[in-house]
Amino acid sequence: MIVQPAVPVPFGPAPRSRAAGRRPAASRGWLWTAAPAALLALFVLVPLAEIVVQSFLDDDGHPVGLSGWASMLGSPSLWRSLGITLGVAAASTAGCLVVGTLLAFVLVFVPFRGSALVRRAIETVVSFPSFLIPLAFVVLYGNAGVLHALLGPAAGRFSFTNSVAGVVVAEVTFYTPFIVAPLLAAFSGVSADQLNVAGSLGAGPLRIIRTVVLPEAAPALGAAAMLTFLLTMNEFGIVLFTGAKDVLTLPMQIYTSSIVSFDFSGAAIMAIVQVVLSVGIYLLYRWAAARWTGRSA
Repeated sequence: MIVQPAVPVPFGPAPRSRAAGRRPAASRGWLWTAAPAALLALFVLVPLAEIVVQSFLDDDGHPVGLSGWASMLGSPSLWRSLGITLGVAAASTAGCLVVGTLLAFVLVFVPFRGSALVRRAIETVVSFPSFLIPLAFVVLYGNAGVLHALLGPAAGRFSFTNSVAGVVVAEVTFYTPFIVAPLLAAFSGVSADQLNVAGSLGAGPLRIIRTVVLPEAAPALGAAAMLTFLLTMNEFGIVLFTGAKDVLTLPMQIYTSSIVSFDFSGAAIMAIVQVVLSVGIYLLYRWAAARWTGRSA
């Protein structure tokens, strides 16, 4: 008599599990990241490392230790440039917030014919190179521009392009879309029921904006403001093409030291200061954006 075994004995190789079949492919996953990582190291990390090394050398390539850092950090020109940079960025960001919030509010809550075309026009500005805006301002409002040719000496009062005001206006013009885009999404997400309830309870338009619309859009507004501040703080092309001699921002100071004065060590130190400041603000922006997103969710 043949006794049937309690546990079936398989004939042939046991089938591999799905996870086991994926293990060799997963173990080779690093190959897909090797090429991008190599490009990142070649074009980003290596130049940054070279800048760090240059900050500890003199112009002849001899090591000077921390003496170059001590001299640069004690220089009034560095702190003056840093103050101008932060001041221009703050003023430009404030202007972008005012103009961008007004534009986004009108486009969402005040429908009119052609609003879609206005949205596309605002989005198109982002595709322009930043120097195009100050160049257009110089052609229109500069000392040899169209307005000066039409009005003659009376146009002198409108000549603001080569000043702090010209830089701020140009940056507001170029970076306002970075405020408008997230606010359009935030305002569009405000429930119509909330607005109707607030109106039925007797709240006026300004109170509805202050108590309903702006609190709902606060996370998007805060994140957009910090991103705009970061972008305007690092702006170089607008400041260069306005020709504002008194607006010596930190990027302009780095350009002048390296290209004009050939002070590569000083330019490297200022570049590191700029990078550290930018990365710090970017990390703060990421932290704030994540916190605001979690709170809104």
